[in-house]
This record gives sequence, structure tokens and C-alpha cells, in this order.
Amino acid sequence: MALALGSSNSFMIVNDDQRLNHRHVLSSMVSFPETKSSLCQLHAKNSVQELARFSLLGGSENMKREKLHELVAPRSHIGVEGVMVDVWWGLVEKDGPLKYNWEGYAELVKMVQKLGLKLQVVMSFHQCGGNVGDSCSIPLPPWVLEEMSTNPDLVYTDKSGKRNPEYISLGCDSMPVLRGRSPIQVYSDYMRSFRERFNDYLGNVIVEIQVGLGPCGELRYPSYPESNGTWRFPGIGEFQSYDKYMQASLAAAAEANRKTEWGFSSPHDSGRYNQFPEETGFFGRDGTWNTAYGRFFLDWYSGQLVQHGDKILSAAQGIFKGTGAILSGKVAGIHWHYNTKSHAAELTAGYYNTRNRDGYLQIARMLSKYRVVLNFTCMEMRDGEQPGDARCSPEGLVRQVKKATKSAGTQLAGENALERYDFGAFSQVLATSQSDSGNGLAAFTYLRMNKRLFEADNWSNFDKFVKSMLEGRRNTRLSESEMIRTNPYVGFVSVNKKKIIKEDALV
Repeated sequence: MALALGSSNSFMIVNDDQRLNHRHVLSSMVSFPETKSSLCQLHAKNSVQELARFSLLGGSENMKREKLHELVAPRSHIGVEGVMVDVWWGLVEKDGPLKYNWEGYAELVKMVQKLGLKLQVVMSFHQCGGNVGDSCSIPLPPWVLEEMSTNPDLVYTDKSGKRNPEYISLGCDSMPVLRGRSPIQVYSDYMRSFRERFNDYLGNVIVEIQVGLGPCGELRYPSYPESNGTWRFPGIGEFQSYDKYMQASLAAAAEANRKTEWGFSSPHDSGRYNQFPEETGFFGRDGTWNTAYGRFFLDWYSGQLVQHGDKILSAAQGIFKGTGAILSGKVAGIHWHYNTKSHAAELTAGYYNTRNRDGYLQIARMLSKYRVVLNFTCMEMRDGEQPGDARCSPEGLVRQVKKATKSAGTQLAGENALERYDFGAFSQVLATSQSDSGNGLAAFTYLRMNKRLFEADNWSNFDKFVKSMLEGRRNTRLSESEMIRTNPYVGFVSVNKKKIIKEDALV
């Protein structure tokens, strides 16, 4: 889910015995007014991102400070702890390769520190615009777009030849296609420059770094693009493996398996974006997905995605090691067509998850290798709320991911997908946060804090939710090993989408 500059706020509640490998954060947290035994953080994202962009473009110091105070002051009565902001590649390195402009963010960090707040940053290597909730446009750096214009195969491509400039294709991860550097080198240099510029703030002001791993910052392929009406819920999406780099990788994998013909192209019978599984030859109940060729292709397609995440997170771990900042990575909650054999929508996104195969355990193990928190979504959704023909099961999907993270020893954080204020949704989060089946939640991100949240009934429901979350934690006896990673807190809340998401449950 891409968050537009100026689109969301964040809220965190942490128990006093919370352990997330960042105990130094706890000493400075403020108390929730009506729950003295707990600690609380409120992280605001939308106006802060406007401020960051405003700082980069200019403006008086007083105007910027007033903007931040305007954001924080109305919420101080519930305990403001910090802000959350996307650090956009398209803004920082827009003037040319290795020409970084951190000044807007530096001003923001200083103001956050002066106010006694904390900061969670997102290394956003994707464009903002064209996805669910995007209300502004921040393209990739101009010099990168120039390279894409010269070499269109740098971006993901579907079988009809349609290009998606949201994110650089992982097929060229290690190739020097960006003026002598590979994409992985470019991302690494960017993160290294960030550490050098903000080293004094890491671990004390900047407490978490979410590493962007793909479209919308998520580890996935852009298989369901909303721009120009290309995809609509609950379409199965399309494979994004038709640029020349992906095709060369596929051909090499086929050759290694002594099946040269399997590398000529991606599946021809996988349908179109808005079709249903049974309308295709590939995803049907007894479709090509479950043949030797189908298993080969899906293993390669998903494997490339996991390798992509591994490369970026390996670099991030090396760069931020010893700073005290937590690393996290986001995985999309694709719950439509989950109750079919093939799980088509997950397959096109790169998650090789079917009725007979767990596609999330491999991802969780990769994240665990680098001690990265897995951030997952749709925690508030119930199966009975979804349209029947979409064969959704957000509850089943969440249970599966909880088990996968527990098996892999990976911490799990969660968030809701839709803008919900009813206690029914909050109750589902409460149930999901427990560790009865797989991991409980180490953190929960509430979406979305805006004016509607502060309306009487909505605020009352939210207040009950917060108290219930904390009360449930106090009344639940856990073993010492469970305590390390299952104390739930309401963490970084993203909010206030100007483009309201339909009830179709897009995540």
C-alpha cells in the first residue's frame, strides 16, 4: 500500500515490559493518560511528510516549525510520542547520481528531537502515485527515469508489453544499468548516505527503519496496478516477468533444469488482470500451476523475489548494524482467492502459496536471517465481511503468516487494511494480536488517524480498543519466551487517505 506524501498518521502503544530489541526507547515514552501502567506513542505521518517535502523545496524556518506544531498540538492530550515519514528516493537523489539532498529531512529530524518525539523512517525506493490511497505524485529520480526511457526493460513488464515505472525490475538487481551502478548498489549507497547524515540520531530519535522492498514499499511484484483502471478487485492480476532481464533469468533457470523450452516465455494461459482463476488455463482447479512446468515457473518467479529481498536486507543490515534502530520489511496481505486451490492473486504477486504449499515460511526465514520484523496487513478483516465470489479469507491468511513467523523465529507486526472505526474491527484485531495460533503481534499499526477518528462514537470505540488491548495483555499469562516477541502494542498508524478505499478490502 503506497502512502502518499501527506496521507497518513501513526499511533503506537507499548506495554511497560515490551521487548523488541530496543529497550532504550522505553525510557523516554510518555504515559497514556488513563492507563498509568502502560506507555504510549502517537506517530503522525501525513502532515509531517508534507513538511519534509516543503523543507526540500524551501520556505521559512518559522513556517515549517509552525506546520509541525500544527500537526502535533491537537493530539498531545493523548500522548504524542513520534512521527513516521517516507524518505523518498525521488526527492533526495533527484539532482543526479550520488547527489543527495537530506536538508529537508535534517530539519524535520531536528524539530522532532526538539519536541521530544521519536521517528520511524521508510526507505521508499518506489514512486508515489497510481496505487490505493495515493493522493500525490512523487516519481523516481529524473535521472533514473531518463535511463528507463533509454532502456524500457528496466521496469516490470506484463505479457501485453505494458510497462510499470513504479519500481525498478528485480531482474537487473545486480547489473550496472544505472550509470555504472546496479540498483542494489544505488539502494545501498542511499541507505549508507542516510546513516552517515543521521548517525547521531539513529537509535535514539530515529528508532525504526522500514526498508522498501518493492512497489508500495512491499516485497512483491506490481501484479495488481490500479493506475488507469488496469486492475480492479478481486482480479487475479498478471505475472510481471516479461522485461528482457527477467526473461533472461527464466531462460537460464530452464537451461539449468535441462528444460530449455520452459524458458522461452512466461505462462501463456494465465489470463488477464481482472479475470477469475477458473477463467484461465493456468490457475483453474486442475490448471497448469500444478504441473511440472507450473511448479518450475512459480518456484523461479517467487525465488527471484525472495532473493531480491535478501540482497537489499543484507545490505541494510550491514549498513545499520550497531545503530540501535530496528529494521522492518513489509509483505502484502493478498487475501482474495485465498480459498481456491491455486491462490492465483498471491501467485502473480510472487508469493508461491497454494493449498499444498506454504509460501510465507520462506519469506519469514529470509527476514529472520537479518533480524527484520515482518510487517503484515488485514488484521481487522473477517472472512464473513468479504464478497463471496472473491473467495477471500483474510483470517486464514493471517493465521498462516502467524504460524510461519513463529516457525521462522521472526517478529510479526500488523496493521489494518481499511479505514475502520467500529468496535467489530477493533475486536478482530484484539483476537488477532493473541498468540493462540502462531506468533502474536509484536506491534500493531492503526490506520488511519484523521478527523473522523475524533468523532464521538469513533473515538469512544478507539478508546475502548486501546484499553482492551492493554487489559488483554495484562490478563494473558505468557511464557518468558513468548514475552520476548508477543507483547502487543499499537504501533505506527498510517492514515487520512484522501482517496477513500472501497470496501473491497484492498491491501
